[in-house]
Amino acid sequence: MRSWAVTASAKLNTVVEAIAAGLMLALVLDVWLGVVDRYYFHWQLPWPEALARYLMIWAAMLAVSSGVARRNHIGLTSFIMVLPYRLRRAALICMDVLTLALFLYVAWFGVGFAFGGATRHAMIFGASLAPFYAAIPVAAALSSIQLVLVLLRDLGTHIDDPPFEVPQEEAT
Repeated sequence: MRSWAVTASAKLNTVVEAIAAGLMLALVLDVWLGVVDRYYFHWQLPWPEALARYLMIWAAMLAVSSGVARRNHIGLTSFIMVLPYRLRRAALICMDVLTLALFLYVAWFGVGFAFGGATRHAMIFGASLAPFYAAIPVAAALSSIQLVLVLLRDLGTHIDDPPFEVPQEEAT
């Protein structure tokens, strides 16, 4: 089960990171289009600023699940490190379960938030805001899945004994 969790987490993270990278590329191109429009061509395009905002929201929200997969999120370990190993491991598993509950809560209520955006429209695009608001429940659901996978992968050992090794190319 642990090796399956490692593989599934890595594959899901690869897809999410590729999507986030594509969104960031689109964001950079959109911002450059806005700069070129404003200072050189004076087309007075109304949408680059709004599109940049929504691209940034999606990219940032998707990056949360990547941080969960890599365990690169912020963590305060001062209290945890003074606990005995077995208690430390139990505390880390409990924190993962509580974090999972938070992500599931956000995903559940985020669906209603996204559907609420269906009745609102972006003035510039003339489109529903539901696809933009959907970043919240989608990111929370992906983070929930990743958290279950890394919980199975690490089982509370990620501070003391990282279960995966950094490839030689990344270490240098």
